[in-house]
Amino acid sequence: MTFRIHAPERTLADQLQQRIDQKTKPQGALGRLEPLALQLGLIQQTLTPEIRQPHIMVFAGDHGAARAGVSAFPQDVTWQMVENFLAGGAAINVFSRQLGLGLTVIDCGVNHEFGTRPGLINAKLGPGTANYLEEPAMSAAQCEAALARGRELAHALAANGCNVVGFGEMGIGNTAAASLLTHCLIGEGGNGGGADLVTVTGRGTGLDDAGLVRKRELLGQALARGGRPTDPRTALAEYGGFEIAVMAGAMLGAAEKRMTLLIDGFIVTSALLVAHAIAPDILGYCVFAHRSKEPGHTAQLAHFGVDPLMELDLRLGEGTGAALAFPLLQAAANFLNEMASFDSAGVSGKDH
Repeated sequence: MTFRIHAPERTLADQLQQRIDQKTKPQGALGRLEPLALQLGLIQQTLTPEIRQPHIMVFAGDHGAARAGVSAFPQDVTWQMVENFLAGGAAINVFSRQLGLGLTVIDCGVNHEFGTRPGLINAKLGPGTANYLEEPAMSAAQCEAALARGRELAHALAANGCNVVGFGEMGIGNTAAASLLTHCLIGEGGNGGGADLVTVTGRGTGLDDAGLVRKRELLGQALARGGRPTDPRTALAEYGGFEIAVMAGAMLGAAEKRMTLLIDGFIVTSALLVAHAIAPDILGYCVFAHRSKEPGHTAQLAHFGVDPLMELDLRLGEGTGAALAFPLLQAAANFLNEMASFDSAGVSGKDH
């Protein structure tokens, strides 16, 4: 499957920068909002970008390795939290309501049958992945099907008028999968010093010291079995989750439609590592919301050479960081469109 993604054209860059600089403020005084406004204008190829039908997608799936002890929580918490999302009781529900964001939960492979429910999309590829300690997490065919399904979901959002999408996830054991993917796709060199397995493997849902040691040992066993593939599809099939795979496809599909992608924390960024390795030009469409408390997230951000908008010590997932960054994206569009220029306001500029 080929994804057709082209980096945002920079034809309007000088005009956008001039428009930003002529607002009634010292140049650069709005800090990080200024390059954010420039990026938004380049993504939309307009001097007057607008945010339409913003949406959060939460991808859920179970991991076969979760039962081996890579998480502090039992696997049943995945489906129980999906029920919480559908009932409107999770943090991402609260923030989405507060900010007027659409919210959809995607069952990519939860070991539970939900039936037909409002706000839930059935994209189930199986009742969870296989145990990557013993065999690949998914087949190559399942991996391709997941990428294709994610692409369809993003294209459907775009067809409904959405041009900003935030990504979230739920899946007990998925920080372990994200650690393995990060180690494979960044390796131990490159930007930011690389990503050795110990460094990028954190406490996840709250493992104690002994649990963290066991988690790292188990992930070492997984690498001993499956190796360290650097091809994104191979790494995804060996160690990924269905939710990570569908999310990677959705990111690629969203970039094909020139949407702005709000990237959450460690697990979401592991999906972006896959997507970026498939189509590097996706990076121009990505806004990095925050720096997670998971240690591997710093390695991921260094690999991309980016600084996130916020550092709030978040480590919840669900897309909560992406949602909380949304007002900053809206503010960047608003000041570009609504703030007076020196000329229009009759205010003397620096040269006067």
